[in-house]
Amino acid sequence: MDAWDTPVVDCHVHVFTTDMPLVANPRHRPSYSFTGEDLIAVLDAHGVSMAVLAAASPWGDFNDYAIACLRRYPRLRGTVILPPTTERIVLDEMKREGVVGVRLPFINMKELPDLTAFEYRRFLRRLADLDMHVHAHIEGEKLPQLLPALEASGVKIVLDHMGRPDPRTGVDGEGFKAMLRAIERGRTWVKLSAAYRLGPAAVGWARELVSQAGPDRLVWASDCPFVGEEKNVTYRQTIEWLATCVPDTAVRRKIVCDTPLRLYFS
Repeated sequence: MDAWDTPVVDCHVHVFTTDMPLVANPRHRPSYSFTGEDLIAVLDAHGVSMAVLAAASPWGDFNDYAIACLRRYPRLRGTVILPPTTERIVLDEMKREGVVGVRLPFINMKELPDLTAFEYRRFLRRLADLDMHVHAHIEGEKLPQLLPALEASGVKIVLDHMGRPDPRTGVDGEGFKAMLRAIERGRTWVKLSAAYRLGPAAVGWARELVSQAGPDRLVWASDCPFVGEEKNVTYRQTIEWLATCVPDTAVRRKIVCDTPLRLYFS
């Protein structure tokens, strides 16, 4: 893994500055900035060609800085956080700027929003019409509750962090099984990412996804700059983790290049 033999896409990174407005009671409160310039330097240092900015819940729907980075760096794409009342004209403009999807930050919610309500059905229809995707961040055990409404809308679905399997049940859990069924139906992709947040079992989960879902529905991501775990994780370690999980070079090439290029840059 010292030198890539193909263009590489990191499908989940963050950029932010300390003066960006935070929501009330944010999950994280970084005391430093990680700018677009910082990100590009990290990508270049590791031979990574392109990246996808993931909207993060601490800043809510303040997408301004991320969009500014998309304008500056054509090698980036991004997801944003938006209210479901967002008008089509706003989505049109964001797509022109390089926004490819909308993140649903549903992690740790006691009760999920009703995706069958009109405002969500209208929102998801607009995303589907624009060929944008829903980027869902949610606990694995809640996937059986979330996926049916998303699939019924016709929108493309990308699941964070291997679908965050329930550590008590892992690949045998109902959430993991629901994720595999959604992948099989053809409009769902999954990120092999954030293993450092998921624990040692993440290697086994990743290998099971490669075995069951195949590389055409999987993408790799670093989750740089590892907010909350900056002192414990390096970018290099996320690359080495992928090599451990996916030792087959041809399969790994699809996960870091072919599949993400089609999903985010086509």
